Amino acid sequence: MMKKLFVIILVVLIAIPSFSQIKFGLKAGVTSSTVPTYDLSSGSSNIEALKDAAIGFHAGAFMRLTLFGIYIMPEVVFASTTYDYDVTIGSNPSEALSQKFNKLEIPVLVGFKLGPLRINAGPAASVMIGSPKALIDDPGFDDMYNKATFGYQAGVGFDLFNKLTFDVRYGGAFGEKFGDVISIGSQTFALDDRKPTFMLSLGLMF
Repeated sequence: MMKKLFVIILVVLIAIPSFSQIKFGLKAGVTSSTVPTYDLSSGSSNIEALKDAAIGFHAGAFMRLTLFGIYIMPEVVFASTTYDYDVTIGSNPSEALSQKFNKLEIPVLVGFKLGPLRINAGPAASVMIGSPKALIDDPGFDDMYNKATFGYQAGVGFDLFNKLTFDVRYGGAFGEKFGDVISIGSQTFALDDRKPTFMLSLGLMF
């Protein structure tokens, strides 16, 4: 499925010379994510988040294609967040451990302008880069996180001098409403179970 998504983005990039309102850009910013919790199958171990939220960062590139007042904005963004936990295994003393999540986020947003503001929303694919450190041997962290999933992003932004862009977004999961997977035709998509995320970014358009 991810190959098809990349092909679609490539086709759009090849076709863009036929349109007039095309802009490319680079972006970077900070991310505030709710810390994931674990429902352990073993009663002898405990994983407790040290904080309710964690701050991470993201950086990447985007393209904005505007046609008839509506714009489509695909992005490719690297995002990294580290979560801190207090881990107790059996009768051993508790230990502070961290899990670092590196992901490639690929949102495709549709939006429009309302006065000086831009309003946009759309699906967002998330591809895990590697696997985070396993906090305990159970329940198999590699299987839990080594996959591509789909969620969504929505937010507002504004442009300054037609060069600088500012965006605030909320990222959420489809999984809570539709379950772990959803089928469209013959294709099956793994839905995201990510925790709520807020993103603040600054971009430069060319």
